[in-house]
Parts: sequence; C-alpha cells; structure tokens
Amino acid sequence: MSNTAPRKILVTSALPYANGAIHLGHLLEYIQTDIWVRFQKSRGHDCHYVCADDAHGTAIMLRAELEGITPEALIDRVSRDHQADFALFGVGFDNYHSTHSEENRYFSELIYTRLREKGHIATRDIEQMYDPEKGLFLADRFIKGTCPKCRTDDQYGDNCEACGATYTPAELIDPVSAISGATPEVRSSTHYFFKLPDFADFMHEWINDGHVQPQIRNKLLEWFESGFNEWDISRDAPYFGFEIPDAPGKYFYVWLDAPIGYLASFKNLCDREGIDFDAYWKRDSEAEVYHFIGKDIVYFHALFWPAMLHGAGMRTPTAVNCHGFVTVNGAKMSKSRGTFIKAATYAEHLNPEYLRYYFAAKLTAGVDDLDLNLEDFAQRVNSDLVGKVVNIASRCAGFIKKLGGGKLSAHCAEPQRLARFIAAGDEIAEHYEAREFGRAMRRIMELADEANTYIAEAEPWVLAKQEGREQEVLDICSVGINLFRQLMVYLAPVVPSMAEDARQFMKLETLAWDSRQDLLLDHEIAKFKPLMTRVETDRIDAMIEASKEDLVEEQKLKETPKGPLADDPIAPQIAFDDFTKVDLRIARIAKAEYVEGADKLLRLTLDIGGETRNVFAGIRSAYAPEALEGHLTVMVANLAPRKMRFGVSEGMVLAAGDDDGIYLLEPHSGAQPGQRVR
Repeated sequence: MSNTAPRKILVTSALPYANGAIHLGHLLEYIQTDIWVRFQKSRGHDCHYVCADDAHGTAIMLRAELEGITPEALIDRVSRDHQADFALFGVGFDNYHSTHSEENRYFSELIYTRLREKGHIATRDIEQMYDPEKGLFLADRFIKGTCPKCRTDDQYGDNCEACGATYTPAELIDPVSAISGATPEVRSSTHYFFKLPDFADFMHEWINDGHVQPQIRNKLLEWFESGFNEWDISRDAPYFGFEIPDAPGKYFYVWLDAPIGYLASFKNLCDREGIDFDAYWKRDSEAEVYHFIGKDIVYFHALFWPAMLHGAGMRTPTAVNCHGFVTVNGAKMSKSRGTFIKAATYAEHLNPEYLRYYFAAKLTAGVDDLDLNLEDFAQRVNSDLVGKVVNIASRCAGFIKKLGGGKLSAHCAEPQRLARFIAAGDEIAEHYEAREFGRAMRRIMELADEANTYIAEAEPWVLAKQEGREQEVLDICSVGINLFRQLMVYLAPVVPSMAEDARQFMKLETLAWDSRQDLLLDHEIAKFKPLMTRVETDRIDAMIEASKEDLVEEQKLKETPKGPLADDPIAPQIAFDDFTKVDLRIARIAKAEYVEGADKLLRLTLDIGGETRNVFAGIRSAYAPEALEGHLTVMVANLAPRKMRFGVSEGMVLAAGDDDGIYLLEPHSGAQPGQRVR
C-alpha cells in the first residue's frame, strides 16, 4: 500500500436513457470511466462508481404505449438489458439504479424545495407547443426544426447538436412534431423555472476554477457571455416522471431529475453498505466527485447542475470530464453500413477486452472524437496484447515448468531491469490519473518491447539445448515472468478479465498497483493457458453483417403493429416532408386493355386533365378491362417512369388488397381528372 492516505472518491457516468440498446458510442464513456475507477481502486483509494437508467420523459411514455405495456415494465426490461451489456464489457458499477426510484423522488423534491424557499424558482405562463393530433404538450425532444442560432436543420427543441446552443421550442424555426409530423399549435400553460441568472457570479468563478477541461471552459464562457436564461424545469401532464410538490398536473422535466439520479444511486449504495452519504455530498466535504460525460450534454452538467447543487446547499463536482464521440472508419456510425454496432452484437463476435484496450490506446484527456478504425483495431490488438504482452508469458512458462518444476528462480538475474519496470509505474500512474490513457498504453508497450528484446537476445530456447545451462535458462525466464507481472499490474484497469486469468496463472493474491514492488522469487506458477487470442478479420466482417441484420430486425419491429393490423404490417414511418413530395392526382381511365404475355397486368391509359399517362397495373385478376373504362381512380403522378418488359409505366394507380381481392381506389363521382388529392 502507498504511504498516502486513501482518497474518498465518487465517480459517475452519464445515465443511459431507458429507451434503447447500448451501442459502441455509449461504451466509450463507460469504458473510460471504468478504467479510471479500476485504477483508483488498484491504488487503494476508497472509490465508488455509480450509475442508473434515466427512466423518465415523454419518449418512454410513448414507447411503452406503442408496445402496449406500462412505462414501469419498459424501464425494468431495458435496465436488465443495459446491465447485461455493461457486464459483458467489464464495466464494474458498485451500484446501478434508476431515476424512477424513491431515492430520486426524495432528492428531486428536496433540491427543488430548497431552491424554492431561497427564491430561486419562478412561475409564469408560457406559450408552449401542443400536438393537436396526439393531444399532448410536446417535450422539447419531440419538436424538430431549424436551430435559431446557427440555422442547422433537423435539430431538437431544447438544444442544437451542431453548435451546442440551448433555446426554447418556441424559438425553433419551422417546428414540427416529431411524433405525428403535425405543425404544433401554440397554447398557454403555467411553468416553473430555475433562476439560473441568480448564480451568474458563482458559475463564473466555478468555471474558471479548474472543474472542466480548457476546451469546455472556453465553450462555457461563450455561453456565459451571451447571457443566461431561466431554465424551464416543468412539463405538463401526461408525462412519465415525478409530480412537482404542490403543483398538480406539473412534472419535473427529465433533465432536472436525471443528474439527481447520481445522488439517488449513491444513496441506495450507502444504505446498503453503511457508507456515510453526507461525507461525500455536504458542502464542506473533502471527498472528490467526478462526472464522466459526452460533450453533447455539457450545458446541463456544467451550468445547471452545479448551480442547482450550490443553491440547494450541497457541494459541487470536483470535475466534469468530457469526451468526444465515436466514429467508425472515419465516419459517423451508420446503420446501413453496419457500423452502428450494438454492444451485444459486438460481444457475440469479438472479445470485449479488444475494444477496451483499443479505446484506452486512443483516449486522451481532451474532447476530440475517437475513430474506431477496424483495420487498425485488429492490427493494434494483435500486435500489442497478443504479440507483445502475452508473448512474454507464453515464451517463458514452459521452461519454468520443465526446468524449475513450475517454480521461478530463487534469485533475480536482472535487478536493475526490474527496478526500472517498477519505477515506470509512477509515470504510468500519472497518465492514468490525468485520463491520458493513450500515453499510459504507449509507455506500457515500450516496456513490453524491452521485455521481448531481453528474452530474444538471451535466447533461452538455444541455451536449453546446451548441457549444464538449465539454471541460466530458468533465471532468464523467471525475469520474463516478473516483467510480465509488472505489465499486467499496469494493464489490469484496462483488461480486467485477461488480468484475472494472468493472476491465476501466476498464482498471485492480487494485481493491485503496489503489489509490483515485491519480486516473485522461488514462486510457483500454474500451467500456462492462452490469455488472449488474435483478432480475426472474418469475425469483424461477421459483426458488420450482423449489425446490418440488426437494422432489418428493427425495421421489422417498427413495421409490425399490435392488434388487427398485425397480419398486414404497416410500412416504416416516413417524415411528413417525404409524404408531401408525393403528388396524388384524380385520373379517368380512358382505356384499359390486357397485356400480352403478362398474367397479372393491365395497361391503363389515364386522363389527368389535358394529359394522358400510360400505366401498368397488377389488377388483372380483379378487373376486366372493359369494366374499368370511364371510371375515376387516383394515381401517383410524379413517380419516375419505370421501363418494363412490356413498355414504360408512367406512374402508379392506388389500390387496396387482401386475400379476398384487389380494390382500385375510386374517388367521389364529382371529382375531376387532374385535381390534386390532399
């Protein structure tokens, strides 16, 4: 153990939303956090890692409604799935909870009440977006439009993913409901606001006091200089969440109680394990609190959250650590290309610790995006973990078993080399502490190169063939195992499963950071088993194909409704703008005739008001040509011409069909050819 007193550290990752599967983009954050936590625990610090599902909001309410289940049933199922995915990737939460919990209700009401009593809550009537088709007020994330700040299209109603600005839905340009596609109506409603401007001086000091990275500080100061607005923290019923005290029909906005979920999850852990909650969250606490988040949610975590905590008389975070996004092969993750990869899909094809190491090898303390280049991924894992680290143990173990009866030499043949490897742990620890994981991995691999060079130059396999040099071989290979042990201590936070297998192979009680100080002399080891296999490119290809299949299954799920439509599933949803591109026109069937050589087609000559179109329609089984002439129907007039074996079809007529027959769509007799269908 170190001579320094253990630190008290609480660490959180952002709460995944309880409305979908974990994918590789999510995993970057949880792997980064988990590595840092494992490092702190390895150093002997009192470190707790908590998280929870973000379980409130309109999205969850609507998803549950679509599936025909309660929101509670939905979030319980998704929580189980999330925790299973995280476990596959070795993410070791000390507690995983839910924002839909009594602890979260308690702290949400406590913080709100304290803020209200101190005059930091305001109420006023606002004009709010209302979906007239769905019959509910629209949460910000269910309104889309053009950002009023940077003019980027297709942005949500609360913040812009392009420039990071926050705003109210009413400020969006050309807003539409993301639920129904309807143009929202503006209706008046009383709302509750957190008076963020009350904390301007405090936040300016907090931002400049080293709690965020320099890049994030600069962005926060830009927002600061443009002025703070009061933050709308309420939503109208119907809404899945916590009702605001003394405000019937008004609910806490999901972004108010989501970060409070950190407190709730930790309190749940404290109650279970007898930890002093206040020792971490009282204002004068000497404990450390770290949040790991994506750069897209900085505004909430680095402005609203510390201001709320300060206003409620609680401590603020020691640091908010932001990371960038994940790209794959240099581009945004894509479902159609198979690079939008779910955690479970990856784990079916590849060892999760490959990804943990690759992310670690590329992670810095900055907020730049991280590219998962799949070719580089395979090469780096194979070269570093298999070709360098595991290779040391596999080269040496057999000789120790054969020449030493499974025991290492009783003395160290390379004390200075071992001393350098041990001393390197201080530099590597500094890199871990600073979240410069890439630098730590490079230093570890430099040591691995040195170890391999030592063994290669000593050539124990050559010496083993020479009579009387058995002890020399044993000495060399014992040094190799000692060097391997050092490397596994340093890598254990990154590849915990591989490290555990290595610990068992070396018959060690622990791979804690300070355990590296003791040399392994006259120490028994177990029979060596492969600790990691090479990445096979065919497994990567299979993962990509499986991810494309995931997309197909998702589409099938969306296409398959519950109830009477189940036998004739609805096609995937399209945007309202896509629908308006379809030009539907009334057409009179001027002529209908059989198509020679076609069993299903009729050729229709359609009059659409001063213009005729030639259309082939698969309705021969239902209609005789002469019965159609003179009748009105509806056609898609702007469909691109399609060349067929029998000629060119210049549009499409609309028909309905089932097992009993095909029915051509016929408008009212008063309709006129060429009229547009609206």
